[in-house]
Amino acid sequence: MKTRRNFLKQSSLFGAVTLIMPQLSCAAPKNSTYGVQLYSFRDSMLKNPKKTLEEIASLGFKEIESAGSAKGYYYGLTPSEMGQTCIDLGMKITSGHVRLDDKFEQTMEDAVASGQEYLICSSMPSDGQTVDNYKKVAEQFNVAGEACKKLGLKFGYHNHEYEFDSENGQVLYDVLMDNTQNDLVYMELDLGWVVVAGKDPISYFKKYPGRFPLWHLKDMDMTKKESTEFGKGALDIGLMLKNKELSGVEHIYIEQEEYASTPFESMKYNMDYLKNI
Repeated sequence: MKTRRNFLKQSSLFGAVTLIMPQLSCAAPKNSTYGVQLYSFRDSMLKNPKKTLEEIASLGFKEIESAGSAKGYYYGLTPSEMGQTCIDLGMKITSGHVRLDDKFEQTMEDAVASGQEYLICSSMPSDGQTVDNYKKVAEQFNVAGEACKKLGLKFGYHNHEYEFDSENGQVLYDVLMDNTQNDLVYMELDLGWVVVAGKDPISYFKKYPGRFPLWHLKDMDMTKKESTEFGKGALDIGLMLKNKELSGVEHIYIEQEEYASTPFESMKYNMDYLKNI
């Protein structure tokens, strides 16, 4: 399986971006139910998922979003075992990153068994940085959203940087937004990659109010074009949180793909940062 970073390298879209959001000072509303994207703990989840989930719970996380791994979407656990383990630790698996592929029916059934609410397509299911391809994908998303809805699930999409490319003056991400039904396709906005792409997340909150029930809250080092601990990069965390209501966010998952030391220490730093905003 390709990692997010490898995908971006291969797409030749990993160019330099000049926009760096100003670090504004503002009071941010508190949130007691932060979640974490398990890709942040990918190595330890493969080695010992239950122990890793215990460590994650000790940091104060309340929600879990899974990701694909060499052992599947649940790291070698059964879907129901994954769901129950989280519950036993005072957490809940609320979302999962998946592929939109020929195994999607089984993916939906497993999500139901785990007790999660969202299935999030983690990258574009077909190649082609064109308006036509994004319109085609939008229709695929609508169909997947309808299938999920019948099972009591919600289907969504998680962006990287490349969706914010343009063709003939049209931003491709906007094509997705304009051609998906908001009652079938729920957008998970990765705020870090929006900034790397040279865009302002708040402008998207204003253009598409209420369309982003899920976030990836991720600070980005603009020199290295990789994630970093909160307050060390270009994303104004406090300003983003101040605009939660405008975006419609209900689930905020912290994700960090690169670390100063270890995932645990970086996530502890991030959670402490949020407490002190």
